[in-house]
Amino acid sequence: MKFIVSSSSLLKHLQQINGVVAANTVLPILEDFLFEIQDKKLSIVATDLETVMRVQLSVESEASGRVCIPAKILIESLKNIADQPLTFSIDANYGIEITSDNGKYKIMGENPDNFPKEPSVDDTNSFTIKSSALVTAINKTLFAVSNDDLRPAMNGVFFELGKDSIQFVATDAHKLVRYKRTDVKPGSTESFIVPKKPLTLLKNALPDNDDVLTINYNSNHFFVIQDEVQLSCRLIDARFPDYRVVIPANNPFKLMVSKIDFQNALKRVSVFSNKSTNQVVLSITGNELQLAAQDVDFSFEGTERMACQFDGDDMQIAFNARFMIEMLNAADTTEVNVELSTPTKAGLIKPSEQGEGEDLLMLVMPLMINN
Repeated sequence: MKFIVSSSSLLKHLQQINGVVAANTVLPILEDFLFEIQDKKLSIVATDLETVMRVQLSVESEASGRVCIPAKILIESLKNIADQPLTFSIDANYGIEITSDNGKYKIMGENPDNFPKEPSVDDTNSFTIKSSALVTAINKTLFAVSNDDLRPAMNGVFFELGKDSIQFVATDAHKLVRYKRTDVKPGSTESFIVPKKPLTLLKNALPDNDDVLTINYNSNHFFVIQDEVQLSCRLIDARFPDYRVVIPANNPFKLMVSKIDFQNALKRVSVFSNKSTNQVVLSITGNELQLAAQDVDFSFEGTERMACQFDGDDMQIAFNARFMIEMLNAADTTEVNVELSTPTKAGLIKPSEQGEGEDLLMLVMPLMINN
């Protein structure tokens, strides 16, 4: 088997799926890429048994065939080769010879028959979504996913399908994000939890444009199919917590602030906060917001004042500044609304303006104020 491919194009495609490759795996074959050639198209597959990702690119080749190539050495070598055509020659024992303009490199490949099989897309339901809509949904929810292995249901994003809309929900019990799109019509009422790792890979591999993706799913697997990129992963087999019960029905006090000014003030003041809690106390008096943080152990203290619009009684409430900064990142507006009720109840953060067909709601639990 022999084929010719552009070195930069090959490296770009490999980097899109390299995140799937498991390091220190029990099965050495999982440290390889599977190369498959058919009709002058090269398909490259990576898997860790939970997630499978496939990319395609055009190559010059007369024959079809398959081979497994160790991922690490292939990527390391391509990073140091200038953009040029590379010729891959594979012999009957899976020995691989790569020829460049001024060099020859040899790698020992493996038998492709030992590479794990991909789950099949049979018996699945499907719907379509714009690539940009899925990328946006992932960007707005992924930061709120929990890393606690004892709560597997929170280790992914909850996809809640309706007839005329789709909701993406993520929570780690301290913060929660609910992002709704009414321009996606799944046509059926179902739900499932997609793990964090495949969503991170999709966010980096999918184009942020109007390409239409097909999403297939069944009770065990989730599939995303785009022209050049395909991904399948095992769903999290757990029940997502009832997030609706924690969203307050009525937070009467409304605070409106400039997103950038608020975010920058939080960044500056939180430097002086306790490193384990990142606590920043917000004191709202009339149309003035004061941010204060202190670390008693080191005698650090920082305060700032800024203008705001506030409709409600004067109050003091404390939040984890890191959570607040992450949430403000997800709001694509110049101003944000923070809805509050009492110092012990969750605060809601919403962009002052929402895009057409979009609805973003973020919730953050307050911290106890130590007087």
